[in-house]
Amino acid sequence: MKKWMMAIGLGAMLTLGACGGGDEEETTSNGDTGSNTASVDAEAVYAQNCAACHGANLEGMSGPALTDVGARLSAEDIENIIRNGQGTMPANVIEDDEEITAVAAWLAEKK
Repeated sequence: MKKWMMAIGLGAMLTLGACGGGDEEETTSNGDTGSNTASVDAEAVYAQNCAACHGANLEGMSGPALTDVGARLSAEDIENIIRNGQGTMPANVIEDDEEITAVAAWLAEKK
């Protein structure tokens, strides 16, 4: 059963990863370009980097369930775990700082 779930998770991760866009910069009305943290799709980043272990619906698989992680941990705590790892989770599963912050904030809302 676990192999079947891992296969589905891997397939979903590969499918969603193929849909990812490039690093596009947003242009403001005055012509300046820059990155915009609000434009990070935390759910897509989670699906691409975390769902294989934590489940597509946060239900947990080889990693713990995250359905109510915000009730236990703050966004700062979650961000620290993503950056430094914990238990069997390796450090820096997500490498981009803006994506880490966005995913941590999104997960902190799960209560």
